[in-house]
Amino acid sequence: MILVTGGAGYIGSHCVMALLDKGFEVVIFDNLSTGHIETVETLKKYGNVHFIQGDLQNIKDIQNLFNQYSVDAVIHFAAFSQVGESVKNPQKYYMNNVGGTLNLLSAMLENDVKYIVFSSTAATYGEPEYIPIDENHPQNPINPYGQTKLMIEKIMDDYDKAYGLKSVRLRYFNVAGADSLSRVGEWHDPETHLIPNILKSTFGEDKVFKLFGTDYPTNDGTCIRDYINVEDLAQAHLLALNYLQNGGKTNFFNLGTNDGNSNKEVFAACEKVTGKNIPLEICPRREGDPASLVAENTKAKTTLGWNPKNNLEDSIQKAYAWEKVLNERLINV
Repeated sequence: MILVTGGAGYIGSHCVMALLDKGFEVVIFDNLSTGHIETVETLKKYGNVHFIQGDLQNIKDIQNLFNQYSVDAVIHFAAFSQVGESVKNPQKYYMNNVGGTLNLLSAMLENDVKYIVFSSTAATYGEPEYIPIDENHPQNPINPYGQTKLMIEKIMDDYDKAYGLKSVRLRYFNVAGADSLSRVGEWHDPETHLIPNILKSTFGEDKVFKLFGTDYPTNDGTCIRDYINVEDLAQAHLLALNYLQNGGKTNFFNLGTNDGNSNKEVFAACEKVTGKNIPLEICPRREGDPASLVAENTKAKTTLGWNPKNNLEDSIQKAYAWEKVLNERLINV
């Protein structure tokens, strides 16, 4: 039995689907603050899925979970993840992300669960000192969200030394795409990510995509980001779980493509996939957006045997197919 916290959310649901495709039994623990019960109901159609609605800040909810199910390992996604919100309300982030994780780890120790795969982030690196960013890059987060993830990584090191609790921390770069069969996909309200926001601009005549900043020190003046496909990302979690269960030591890996695309390149790719001219509004830079973030991913490839298969256009095609499904669903609500 694999416990997936935040399994009703975007990345968590794709990881659950990947686990189900491999025949795992899964229990999802989610407070549904950003996840969706409809996603859970969809996942239940494809394998042995249990669901408990609960909050990691409530230790009784977690104890109830472990009392009901015999958990072999944990994949931990549950967290607040909006950078801007974390700056305005850091208390919310420290209490939920760090406090909730401490409660989870405490329950794992009490129930002798020794393996956890943790959803970390490239935000732990802060402003890049060099590109591509490898795992040896200094970790200097520039916002409370990144700080919470880095704190959790350090806590996990201490828990390994003291209690033998083994962890893999996966530091994501920019996640994109959706399930190949459009069973699950990205569903945020409000949506803050680049690709779904561009694609949403194709639904409805009054929608305009806002591009923030065209004066960065890059080839075309717009930000460069490393877009990793969500299904490839999910496979990395299964490989990390296998690595731990086969005696792997506590470790950390970047998940990215080792390649970057500018916002203008992403916009052009979206127009190509959709076959539509998307209305565009040029806006000033947003505070705190680095010019370029690209991952060095050799460590994940060599140690975990991870091999991402999807390129940017693949991710956009799958994201667009999902957006059509989601748009239809929301119209018919």
